[in-house]
Amino acid sequence: MPCKSPCRSMPRPVELPNLRAMEVHFSPDVERQLTDRAAQSGRATDDVLQDALAGYFDELVQIRKLLNDRYHEFKSGRRKAISGEDVETRFHSQSADARRPR
Repeated sequence: MPCKSPCRSMPRPVELPNLRAMEVHFSPDVERQLTDRAAQSGRATDDVLQDALAGYFDELVQIRKLLNDRYHEFKSGRRKAISGEDVETRFHSQSADARRPR
């Protein structure tokens, strides 16, 4: 039967041969946290878990980029390494400054 209004085909489903359901097992503590988060948000645990993993992977990408950028800065000489003693001195100084009354 021909369409009376402009016809549009539905997109064909994408076939992903390597994509399949995965069963994941958590410790009782993690399972409880996931269930609690889902209950607090009113969302399904699968949705909460997918969001958490997506955020985790996004963070990994950002950290990897930061590390790659720093590596290239060191290799090119735009950034200089500091000794462990200098790092410790800076941390102690910053800590002391933070404890001082203002």
